[in-house]
Amino acid sequence: MQTIQTQIRLDPKIKADANNLFKELGLDMSTAVNIFLRQCLIHGGLPFQVNKKKKLKKLLKSIDEAENLLNDPKAKTYETIEDLVRDLEKHA
Repeated sequence: MQTIQTQIRLDPKIKADANNLFKELGLDMSTAVNIFLRQCLIHGGLPFQVNKKKKLKKLLKSIDEAENLLNDPKAKTYETIEDLVRDLEKHA
């Protein structure tokens, strides 16, 4: 199969993180990009859903809230699901 060289611009951190991921998967960047492009052709578009940033912002905010709770020594915790359900029922 004949190939051609293509240049793309990437954020250096994204490229490094992607290279590390691909290495763990036994791939290099070129192979991963070829897989992506083939999947685009198979799907007749991007092989994943593309949404507005609004949803991403909401997800990132939720992750921040969860991390804050994990690091808050005053946050209430439960040993079992039953303890959680009892507490929820008390406050319902």
